[in-house]
Amino acid sequence: MQGGTKGIMRKTVHLCLSSHDEVMYRNEADLNMGFNCLALAVLETESRLLAEAFMTTHNHKLLQTDNAKEVVTRDRYAYTRYFNAKYYRKGNLGERVCFSSVVDGMHHTVTALNYVLRQGLHHGLAATPFGYPHCSVNSMFRKDFCREEPTMYLLSEKRHIYLPHHKSLPLQYRMLPNGLILRADILDTAYVEELHMSPRNFLFQMNRITDEKIASEQTEENDLPPVTLETIEQGVPVFNVKDALVNELGRVNKSLLTDLELCHIVDDYYLPRLLKENEPLTIYRLSESKRADLGNLIWQEAAQWKTAARSFSGSTNPFKGRKTDRAQIRRCLAI
Repeated sequence: MQGGTKGIMRKTVHLCLSSHDEVMYRNEADLNMGFNCLALAVLETESRLLAEAFMTTHNHKLLQTDNAKEVVTRDRYAYTRYFNAKYYRKGNLGERVCFSSVVDGMHHTVTALNYVLRQGLHHGLAATPFGYPHCSVNSMFRKDFCREEPTMYLLSEKRHIYLPHHKSLPLQYRMLPNGLILRADILDTAYVEELHMSPRNFLFQMNRITDEKIASEQTEENDLPPVTLETIEQGVPVFNVKDALVNELGRVNKSLLTDLELCHIVDDYYLPRLLKENEPLTIYRLSESKRADLGNLIWQEAAQWKTAARSFSGSTNPFKGRKTDRAQIRRCLAI
C-alpha cells in the first residue's frame, strides 16, 4: 500500500538504529512492537516505507520521506517508552545517533533494498532471505509466490494493546492476532516490485552473490558512492563483512544460540530463580554487578551442559547443546 500525499518531493533514505552493547528486542512481541512503532511513524509523517528489517541489536529502514529526522524521532520515542516501561528500564535506547544516508538512482535503490531484505541471510539467521520473518521480504510478490493472505485479524477494540501508549491505528490498516500490523498494508510493495520488474528477477536478487558487478552498475549510474554491505551496515558497530559473505551461501550454523533464544533462557529460566516472587522478571531489576555474576553463571553452565540433558538439580538443560559466547551474553544482559 502506498501512503502519503501526492506532490511531495521525497528523498529515498536508508536509516539504521543500532545498540551494539544491548539487545533492543528481547522476544517476538518486542520485534512486533518495533515494527508497529515504525509503521505509525511512517503514517504520521506521510512517508512511504519501501523495506525494513529488525534484528535484536539494530534495525534497518529504507523509505521515501521529506522528514527523515521526524520519522526517527517518532519511531524511537514510541519504542523506547514501550521498552522502558515493560522492562523497568531508564534512559535512551540505542546509539545516540541514528545512521542515515540518501540513496539515489535505480541501481542504488535496488541494491539498498536487497541488502535490507537479506538481513536474516547476511547475519546467519536463515538459509534464505525468506526464512527470516522479521523483515518485509515475504511481503513482496505475494500472489506470484502463492503466499495466502491472512484470514484472521484482531478486533479493533483490542488493537490498542499492541500499539504504543496513546497511539491509534486507522481502521483501514489490519492487525494480525499476534499484534503485528500487517506489513503489506504499510509497505509500498507496488513500487518495490516495479523496481525489481518481475518475480523471477526478485528471486535472482535475493539469491545473488555479492560481487564487483553490483558496485560497477551503480558507478555507471551516477557519481554517488555505491551502496555496499559496508555502507548499509555502517551504523552497526560490530559487523564482519567476511562473515556476511560466507552467510550468503546459506550455511546456517544451527549449533549457535540466537539472541532471542538466549534472552528467552535468561528471562524465563534464570530470572525466576534470582528475583523475588511477584517481582517483575526483567534483567534491569538486577544491579550491574549481579548481571555480571549471572553472565559468569550462564557461561559456566552453558559449557557444563554441552552434552548433559539435565543439570545437577534435575532441571531440563535450557541450552539443548547449543553454544553461546561472552559477547552475546553481555548484550543479552546489558552489561
